[in-house]
Amino acid sequence: MKGHSPAIAFAVATLGIALFSGMDAFMKGLALSIGTYNALLWRTLAGGVLGAAIFYGTGRKFPARSVLHLHVRRGILSAIMGFLFFWGLARVPLAQGIALSFVAPIIALYLAALLLKERITHRAVLASLLGFSGVVVILAGQARADLGQEAFLGAIAILASAFLYAYNIILMRQQALVAGPIEVAFFMSLVTTGCFLVAAPFLAELPPPGELPAIFAAALLAFCSLMLLTWAYARAEAQHLAPVEYTAFIWAALYGLLFFDEAVRPLTLVGAAMIVAACLAAVRGRPPTGDIETGVHP
Repeated sequence: MKGHSPAIAFAVATLGIALFSGMDAFMKGLALSIGTYNALLWRTLAGGVLGAAIFYGTGRKFPARSVLHLHVRRGILSAIMGFLFFWGLARVPLAQGIALSFVAPIIALYLAALLLKERITHRAVLASLLGFSGVVVILAGQARADLGQEAFLGAIAILASAFLYAYNIILMRQQALVAGPIEVAFFMSLVTTGCFLVAAPFLAELPPPGELPAIFAAALLAFCSLMLLTWAYARAEAQHLAPVEYTAFIWAALYGLLFFDEAVRPLTLVGAAMIVAACLAAVRGRPPTGDIETGVHP
């Protein structure tokens, strides 16, 4: 994993976030037109077919049992996390939804302390309070805009997804150290598709032909983004790549305006800035650590 500068890893991760933000925009449109469940089912199914073609077409070997266990764990987590996030995103402005999800890196600090026995600094505690205040500011702006109960429930769903994404950040780093980008992207698509197929007999509906391009575009963007982020996280520590996540707000604001006519509200900007500042302060306040261990934690 040596021989690549942190700057290159940062640039690759930035591109990965840009592609993921594009996928978010496609998925918001799909969730509004065919429902959250069907949008996720058909996107992950398309991604699984694409991933299988690439994984087996390039002669990749099946992973060891310990690595497969990690893939399954992250895949199941991502299925729940994804449903909550896109259900919420269909009910709130795109930029606001992304801003709320920014609390995940702060939560990840506490999970790292619990699961990886890392020490939490006083700066991290203060940063958490600032980040929580940013969430309150965004929710206050939502209440002032009178977006309705559906939007409030959407915001709560996105915050719940952010809690799960915090654990996902730890799993992503562990996964990147033991598996290649193609393997990670394939098994993520495979496991999440399996999760959504459980409810298919009751909830699945064939998508209208006009939605197929958006489904395949979302699947392709998600798959490419996963590969890019896996490549980057295998070559730089998670704490160094954390700021990349915040570039998603820029893309979300742009896509929300262009495709959904969503203006970014002032309090959303203020709250997002508070959360970003909190995350950066928390990350910079961490003591130097080595690589996150690759073992699977309970």
